[in-house]
Amino acid sequence: MLTAEVLKALANDRRLQILRWLQDPARHFPAQVDGDLVNDGVCGVLIADKLGVSQPTVSEHLKVLAQAGLIESKRIKQWTFYRRNEERINEVKHAFGTEW
Repeated sequence: MLTAEVLKALANDRRLQILRWLQDPARHFPAQVDGDLVNDGVCGVLIADKLGVSQPTVSEHLKVLAQAGLIESKRIKQWTFYRRNEERINEVKHAFGTEW
């Protein structure tokens, strides 16, 4: 189902870029000390660095994506890791009737 949260999340180029990077995190991000890139997700710090924005800015982008259900977060120690919610993304793709 398409919701206002999903449309808001997808209406921003930076959030779309984050989703593309998270589709193949091992290709787009360096290895992490804590957390596996694929199983645990990518640390928010790495996403901020790659996007070239501050921590508060990336946190807002990630919050919008999470509220839409497009990503999931996991805490390990003091870090938060993010990965795509493929089930939800497939629901949204189906609702749009297109691949992205």
